[in-house]
Amino acid sequence: MAKSETSAQAPHPLTLIPGPVEFTDEVLAAMATPSQSHVSPQFVEVFGDALALLRQLFMNTDKRAQTFAIAGAGTLGWDFVASNLVEPGEDALVLHTGYFADSFADCIATYGGKPTQLKAPIGDVVTLDAITNTLKQKKFKIVTITHVDTSTGVLSDIKSIAALVRAISPETLVIVDGVCSVGVEEIRFDEWDLDLVLTAPQKAIGVPAGLSIFIASGRALDVFRARKAPPASYYASFAKWLPIMQSYEANKPSYFSTPPVQNIHALLASLKQILAVPLADRFAAHARMSDRIKSTIASYGLKQVAIREGYQANGMTAVYLPEGVALSDLLPRIAKRGIVLAGGLHKEIATKYFRIGHMGVSVTDEDREDFDKALAAIKESLAEAGYAI
Repeated sequence: MAKSETSAQAPHPLTLIPGPVEFTDEVLAAMATPSQSHVSPQFVEVFGDALALLRQLFMNTDKRAQTFAIAGAGTLGWDFVASNLVEPGEDALVLHTGYFADSFADCIATYGGKPTQLKAPIGDVVTLDAITNTLKQKKFKIVTITHVDTSTGVLSDIKSIAALVRAISPETLVIVDGVCSVGVEEIRFDEWDLDLVLTAPQKAIGVPAGLSIFIASGRALDVFRARKAPPASYYASFAKWLPIMQSYEANKPSYFSTPPVQNIHALLASLKQILAVPLADRFAAHARMSDRIKSTIASYGLKQVAIREGYQANGMTAVYLPEGVALSDLLPRIAKRGIVLAGGLHKEIATKYFRIGHMGVSVTDEDREDFDKALAAIKESLAEAGYAI
């Protein structure tokens, strides 16, 4: 990976959680872009370039698909799926590997869909056999997969799952929640025949929160166009946003709702940095850092929440606390050493583990020593809390 110049940012605690992550100077400078009309030629070019580069990030060349970047949170992507691709009373299969499947299912139900959750044990993946058996029971309009569940660090095999869905139920749309995976895990949108991948900017993409980013396939857009009922949301509607995105990508101004100009500038700045090197090299760098962190954690005598080797996220690690050490004791000790880590999120084990985010510039900038500091802080804090390594 290319080395960056020394950061000009003011000293601050290192944010090494599974998002938001640390940001580059160039991204933060882009966030400070002076006020600019959202229909000016300058901004139209910026927005169009960002949408085009998102295609590269998703490994998409099929122009029937469309990339979207809309003011909102990553969560808004769920609303787009539930309000546009599932009609009231239709069935949705939600593969559950942690906290975020519950939330996605809740969103689908809110818009009148009928979610069925296929749950894996905590720290494990839903097996292909289980998916096969469930798909054969009834027709599902969509299957949703959390690529990396941020609550557990479990990595699902979306390539194999998508191929399975195509073989058994070819009309079912394959939906990927990639909030904690896009930019760090391989996603080949066209080649793997996916229908929608949604994400947010504040994780591996390395941009402050404020955008809902996703790509929808031509097949998904055709399903939307064939709806019997109108979209169940005014704001989260393909009918409103598809022509806007198409216009901006064609370098033409358009308007439905004012886009967040500075966030789009920052998105373009980050995408240019990400795509300046081959994506395969970026993924490999994250895999190497993930291996280093996981092996070091294991050397401390600690266990991961994600139990299957090969199904553990490359952008984060969820770590069980050792017996006798409380989360409320450990994290403040680590924070005093200038490192911010995250507590547990999975409802059933929230107080029993902590999470480390390792994605973005903290990984790809070879001049940074973020994880030297983080691993040392964890080791020292555990010892201070009475755990003998």
